[in-house]
Amino acid sequence: MFRRTFWFTAGAAAGVWATAKVNRKLRQLTPESLAAQAADKAVEAGHRLKGFALDVRAGMAQRQEELNDALGIESRDHREELPAPHRPAALGTSNPYNRNEDH
Repeated sequence: MFRRTFWFTAGAAAGVWATAKVNRKLRQLTPESLAAQAADKAVEAGHRLKGFALDVRAGMAQRQEELNDALGIESRDHREELPAPHRPAALGTSNPYNRNEDH
């Protein structure tokens, strides 16, 4: 009698456990869940890529300083010496070189 009760209880518990596990896996495989997982992975990859780019930039700056020291070049911020970026004229302004104006 106790043996049957034990196995009945063990079987019922295994059935409940298996049902819960299958339902959990089915919820993970819904399109919404898969899309959310993909978005999370993409965001995580973006953060890793940004961190890598920042590390590369810091390494480049450090190496540039090392080269400047080795060559005896005085380091300075070159960004201040660059000219302002050229911006095209706003739409609607007259451009003497606009070939489509006559057509």
